[in-house]
Amino acid sequence: MENRPPLPPFTLETAIAKVRLAEDGWNSRDPQRVVLAYSEDTRWRNRNEFLVGRAAAQALLERKWARELDYRLIKEVWAFGGPRIAVRFAYEWHDDSGQWFRSYGNENWEFNAAGLMTHRHASINDAAIEESERQFHWPLGRRPDDHPGLSDLGC
Repeated sequence: MENRPPLPPFTLETAIAKVRLAEDGWNSRDPQRVVLAYSEDTRWRNRNEFLVGRAAAQALLERKWARELDYRLIKEVWAFGGPRIAVRFAYEWHDDSGQWFRSYGNENWEFNAAGLMTHRHASINDAAIEESERQFHWPLGRRPDDHPGLSDLGC
């Protein structure tokens, strides 16, 4: 099994690094790339969907990014211990009619010894926003290092 550092048990520094790597992956909007961070038998609860396995996770991500256009995400460590990290996040996107949303949520992650995520439990709420209310204004892809995080933005 290939290692996916940083590996548990997490320190504050390694938890922050792991969260940033996840954020960068999701901001790529590349389902094939993103699912490589998860174990083959990963278990997800995403909103009201319960998934098992990389293929199911990839299918969810393909549907997600076909609907959630111009997606930009920020994640932040909330807590960590041993092989687990709790994350809060917000992302902005618009639908095909041009309506913008900011989606807020929390995730609980658990990793195996190789650093692959075995469990992802996500609770997410969507709030319609005006385009003028957007706060995430970087070009599509990785969030620049100098862009404010969630706490800095008051999200």
